[in-house]
Amino acid sequence: MKYCTLGNTDLEISTVGFGVWTVGTTWWGITDDDFGVNLLRKAYDAGITFFDTADTYGNGKGETILARALGDVRDKIIIASKFGYDTESGGKREGHTELPQDFSPAFVRGALERSLERLQTDHIDLYQLHNPRLPTFESDELFATLEDLKREGKIRHYGAAIGPDIGWEEEGLAAMRDRQIPSIQIIYSLLEQDPARVFFPVAQECGTGLLSRVPHASGSLDGSYTPGMTFAADDHRAHRKQEWLESSLRKVSKLDFLYGEGTGRTIGQAAIQFVLAQPTIGCVLPNILNEAQLQEFIAALDTPPLTAEEQSRIADLYDHDFYEDEVLAADASVSESHG
Repeated sequence: MKYCTLGNTDLEISTVGFGVWTVGTTWWGITDDDFGVNLLRKAYDAGITFFDTADTYGNGKGETILARALGDVRDKIIIASKFGYDTESGGKREGHTELPQDFSPAFVRGALERSLERLQTDHIDLYQLHNPRLPTFESDELFATLEDLKREGKIRHYGAAIGPDIGWEEEGLAAMRDRQIPSIQIIYSLLEQDPARVFFPVAQECGTGLLSRVPHASGSLDGSYTPGMTFAADDHRAHRKQEWLESSLRKVSKLDFLYGEGTGRTIGQAAIQFVLAQPTIGCVLPNILNEAQLQEFIAALDTPPLTAEEQSRIADLYDHDFYEDEVLAADASVSESHG
C-alpha cells in the first residue's frame, strides 16, 4: 500500500480507499453483514486506512458496520462520512431518486451527532457535503457552522462529494474556488472523464485533494460485466439502461492494449493506474465486493504505470467517443443489407 497527504490537509490516507456503500447497502448485491465486517477488516489488514461512508448508506448502517468492524483501531484509520440528506423525515429512497436535502446549521449539527454516535467516535476526519447543489455553496451560515465544528474538534476537515452522477461542473468549481474546500470527491474513470478533466488544473491551483469514486464505471472496467447480464431489483446496477451496458462493453473492448498478456496488469488494475496518473487525485475508491477484488485492486499499485503512448491512445479514444459513431454506422449498414 502507498500513502499520501490529502490536498492541503493533514490527513494521511491510503492511496486505495474503501467505499463503505458496497457493504453498508444492498446496492451491490452484498446482504450479509458478517461478510461486510470481515471484508472491511481484511481491507484494514491489507493496508487500507481510508474508509468513505455516509449517513444515508443503509439508513445509518454504513456507519454502524464500520464501527463494528474497525472500532478497535479507530485511531489508526481515517473516516470520511457525508451529510445533507434528510434521513429523519421518513422518506424512502427508490432506485436513483434522492431524498430531500437540508444544509441548515441545526440539521447539520444534528446529523453530525447522529453520525458520531453510530460511528462510536468523538470526531470525523473528513465530513463531506453530500451532493450539494450550487446554492448550497452560497450559504455563509453553513460554512460558518462547519468552521465552528472544526474548532470544537468534532470534525478535522470538511469536504464535498459531487454528484450523485457525472456532471456538476459548476458545483465542483465553486467548492474549490469560492469556498477553498480542501477535498472534493468526484467520478472519474477511463469511460467517464468529464467534467473531471476541468477540475484537475483548478485543484492544482487551489491545493485541493481529489478523491475518485467508481473508477471501474460501476463494473464495466473490472471484468465483472458480460453481455446480457442482469441484476437483482435492489442492486444499484439494475437501474442502468441496457444500452449503457452494451456501449460500455464496446468501449472497453478498445482498451485491450492496457491489460492482459505483456502489460503486467488486469483491466481492473489498468483502470486504477489511469485514475492515479492524475497528480491531484490522492485516493481511488473502487467498489470492493470480495476479497479477490480487494487483493487485485491493492496490487494495482505495483503494476506498471501507464506509458505516455498508452495515455495518448486513451485520450484519442475518449475525445472521439471511442469511435462509437463508426460502430453504429457499421451495424446500421449490416442491418440494411439483411433487410
